[in-house]
Amino acid sequence: MPITSSQRARRVADFPPHLSSGYLVRDAHRALQRLLERRIAPYGISRGQWYFLRVLWTTDGLSQRELSALVGMREPTTVIALRGMERSGLVRRVRGDNDRRKMRVFLTTKARRMRGELLGVARRITEDAEQGVPARDLAVLRRTLTQITRNLDRIDR
Repeated sequence: MPITSSQRARRVADFPPHLSSGYLVRDAHRALQRLLERRIAPYGISRGQWYFLRVLWTTDGLSQRELSALVGMREPTTVIALRGMERSGLVRRVRGDNDRRKMRVFLTTKARRMRGELLGVARRITEDAEQGVPARDLAVLRRTLTQITRNLDRIDR
């Protein structure tokens, strides 16, 4: 039996924010980001730079395109961010040997030295956020969020 428009309207109206995974994840993400911004600002690092540093600390020397994909930003946005990071002495961009059009991004000594301290800041934020949540619940949360992301990535294709 088809759903009537009044039933559909009632279903939509009966979807409060506390029942929406997306809404709850967004709220938690925004709270984490606000705290992260405040805690990394004294190091001269912006939230946008943070994402690039996190990836480059794991895999240095990526192409701008690879970096964009891993950070989840569009390439023009990445170029603008990297210019600022170059001015701040955090990265250097080098043209590829085989393909002069391809720019590789490398951390500077300054950025590499910040790794331990800034990852410590991130770890403390995570510990603060997870305070009072049992370890088994955190394991379920991580598995659940990973599965939700997989589901959405599959739908997005």
